[in-house]
Amino acid sequence: MEWKKDNKTYQILTAAEKGGYGVVAPIAYNIECILGCIRAAEAKRAPLILQVFPWAITYSDGLLIHAAAKAAREATVPVSIHLDHAQDEKLIRHAAANLPFDSIMVDMSHYEMEENLAKTKELVALCNEHKICTEAEPGRIEGGEDGIADTADLEGALTTEDQVEDFIATGIDFLAPAFGNVHGEYGTRGPVLEYDRLAMIRQKANGRVRIVLHGTNDFPNDVMQKCVQGGCSKINVNKLVLDDYLAYLKQKAPTTSLTTLMEEGTKEIQKLMEWQMDITGSTGKA
Repeated sequence: MEWKKDNKTYQILTAAEKGGYGVVAPIAYNIECILGCIRAAEAKRAPLILQVFPWAITYSDGLLIHAAAKAAREATVPVSIHLDHAQDEKLIRHAAANLPFDSIMVDMSHYEMEENLAKTKELVALCNEHKICTEAEPGRIEGGEDGIADTADLEGALTTEDQVEDFIATGIDFLAPAFGNVHGEYGTRGPVLEYDRLAMIRQKANGRVRIVLHGTNDFPNDVMQKCVQGGCSKINVNKLVLDDYLAYLKQKAPTTSLTTLMEEGTKEIQKLMEWQMDITGSTGKA
């Protein structure tokens, strides 16, 4: 597995764990997201993990991924391309063999645990054949987002010590634990996280995998920073860095030209991305 030392996502997260900061990993839905996120990374001199959902592959026949990869190659800071929440085995095989991903989340969390682990191990080995690093989710981070299967109707499960060991044994590089975080909205109560469980997971992992934070919608700054301090090095964000962009589109779309909407929308994404890079401590680390 010497090749992993040259894998961009692996390099970015290894440095983040050693440096004690988090790397922002936003979801890219269009060219505005790609440009806004990379421009933020260059402005802040911060590393970046640019993510897409499987939807981007099926919608654009992979074109959006090729665009993101080209932008990443030409960026003046380290940028990797990651496929988030890949739940379809056939699509994972296609993505690994044919698309320029640095890493893939093999998400079999919609299966019961024994089958989840078996399928994860098989697909991790497949990705590794293509020199692609992998992520998986022990426990169940409930909820769903943008074409990702909703697990809220399944019995919620927080990550246990045994699961940490079981998932590391599948060969993954990045572990996305469930410690009170959920996909989607938290409601009026806000996030209620079990930091003691996160500490246990970090201790059990013992540097063998990087820790990934999912479910950050509406996270206050102090909660985000506490998760980074608790060992989370890959920080998945979605709505958190798109809110102002979506509000701008809603307000201006009826009266503004499409080119202006795209240009100004890109700036809105860049502003929130720069804010999160400051919060997670990755500013100046590239």
